Amino acid sequence: MAPNCIPFKICSINALPSMKLSNSSLKMASPHGITNVPKLTIEAVQTVGPYKVTDQQRSCHVLATDPIASGIFKRCLHVVLYYKNVSEEDSGWIFAGWAKETLGKAISEQPMLSGRMWRGEDGDGELEIVSNDSGVRLIETQVAVTLSEFLELKEKEEAEAQLVFWNDIDEHNPQFSPLFYVQVTNFQCGGYSIGISYNILLADLLVKEKFLNSWATIHNNILSSNNELKKPLFYLPNLERNGSSPPSITSSTRRKDCVKTMHFKAIAENANLDGAMCKSLALHCVEETESRLGSKMDSEFYLFVKENSKDIIEIEKYSKHKHVKPQLSIKTQVTCAGWDEYLGAKEVAFREGNKPINVSYWIGSVLGGLVMAMPPPNQATHGVNILVAIPNENEL
Repeated sequence: MAPNCIPFKICSINALPSMKLSNSSLKMASPHGITNVPKLTIEAVQTVGPYKVTDQQRSCHVLATDPIASGIFKRCLHVVLYYKNVSEEDSGWIFAGWAKETLGKAISEQPMLSGRMWRGEDGDGELEIVSNDSGVRLIETQVAVTLSEFLELKEKEEAEAQLVFWNDIDEHNPQFSPLFYVQVTNFQCGGYSIGISYNILLADLLVKEKFLNSWATIHNNILSSNNELKKPLFYLPNLERNGSSPPSITSSTRRKDCVKTMHFKAIAENANLDGAMCKSLALHCVEETESRLGSKMDSEFYLFVKENSKDIIEIEKYSKHKHVKPQLSIKTQVTCAGWDEYLGAKEVAFREGNKPINVSYWIGSVLGGLVMAMPPPNQATHGVNILVAIPNENEL
């Protein structure tokens, strides 16, 4: 049987004494030239479990001939949402305090997000993701620059890798590694960012189920029902921060890989796009991406396919030269789509009327490139979403 973990309604907190992260030094322009910005510091590491125990354990099988080589233990998607503070009752500290409750309710509706990878048959079987209620990580941090200063950094593309937290999954003991992280970073001005990192195998859940929008709705509902409370119970600045956390908890795999991505929507009239058709369409999308972005995919890359009707993710090494580009019929339409069409993050307001002023997306650990084929958000649509990620350093 899969390992089970009974969650707490109130999550555990490990508060840290301003622990500095490695490799987090930022630079910014000033009237006196380039100056170093104080390093981002971790203030608390917390575990949030589902608000209620999952009634029926779910699982998703991962079929891969060589799962370690495919990098599924490292590959993840990152999203960073930046918010201004719109009132005295709004800050990253306050958001994180309420998130300990609202995130728990949100993952109760999507329990796979708080699950773990494991191998069946006492660790020797096939790899699968199991909804065992083990919880997600919530990290609170701060940095001594304002939000506007950060967004104006020339090195913003590199610097914002510090605004997400991710630990690569232990390939030998994956059952102990979280698949989903949230990092809340407080800026000096009161603005804050919400950095979300999740294993690439969970991508279809966030796309199909619009998880960020659902979480924001739950968050707003909790705020409305507790409008007499200006600050949540778990408001970190009011808590004593003694003790420390083991290094394994506070270490993070932080880098922003050089990668270009494009997204496509394939819609087929009166027919579902099965696994075989998805694989053929993948090559069409790769060639289109190479042409538009001026980068070349490796001759072999990894293809992730999740069909709409199956709780199975198939991963295989795919060769551009062994497959023929499909001749698309007029009944099959392939169009480009943007990141936000997948996740809808630009509309995510955790406090009514306060939408993000900026949103960033990227994929981590994309060596050799990858293609993902996922079900569309609308179940009534016969089609597939295809994401193509090409390493930037392979210039044509």
